[in-house]
Amino acid sequence: MNKFTKAIVRTPSRRMADGLTTANLGKPDDRLARNQHGHYIEALRNCGLDVTILKEDDNFPDSTFVEDTSLLTPHCAIIMNPGAPTRRGEITEIAEVLKRFYQNIEFIRTPGTVEAGDIMMVGSHFFIGLSKRTNTAGAGQLINLLEKYDMTGSIVPVADSLHLKSGAAYLENDTLVATDRFSSHPEFRKFNMITIDENESYAANCVWINGTVLIPSGFPRTKHAIESRGYRTIEVDVSEFRKLDGGISCLSLRF
Repeated sequence: MNKFTKAIVRTPSRRMADGLTTANLGKPDDRLARNQHGHYIEALRNCGLDVTILKEDDNFPDSTFVEDTSLLTPHCAIIMNPGAPTRRGEITEIAEVLKRFYQNIEFIRTPGTVEAGDIMMVGSHFFIGLSKRTNTAGAGQLINLLEKYDMTGSIVPVADSLHLKSGAAYLENDTLVATDRFSSHPEFRKFNMITIDENESYAANCVWINGTVLIPSGFPRTKHAIESRGYRTIEVDVSEFRKLDGGISCLSLRF
């Protein structure tokens, strides 16, 4: 079972309303988003994490979704090559920041693209979603890098979701929370499954941190289903980030 001690977050850009989205939920309010982000940081700290807060970067409206920039494993950090061209500049600073924490830093190279929202860690194995943002070349590079450090990876096609973790989250204890489209996938049959009602599919993007599950507020059936399996939950309002297709996991790097 993984134990997390640190997290990295980035304050939302004042230009976040210019970020990428397919949500059709209106423009986010950057001031409200910063308030919500503050509560999110409190939740991380309540889970025992030491949180590094990076200042906003108005050059990159989506940069608060720091998870997509890198994969942090117990043995190395792997800097992504985002599939969204407008986000590729985000990796320059994050690579410098991670030098504070990692000696071993690897990179995904063009023509490979990977966004870490497509990567779900299960122990030393990493499920990699093939999506519009993560391609076969990138997934192949990632698997090779993982194997270099005695870890493993496998590919899961992602059809209608933005990222793999838009519809699935590993809660340790051999338990997976997922929407219908992922809960029936052959790769996931070995897990104890918490299947999320389609009306609450957004809540499938949640995060296990040291025995507590962070979930978006406003999804009572999902909250009950997770708590009924013995997990403590913390609800966090991320309504403004949802307008940019972002969720609970997207807002931090946890390691």
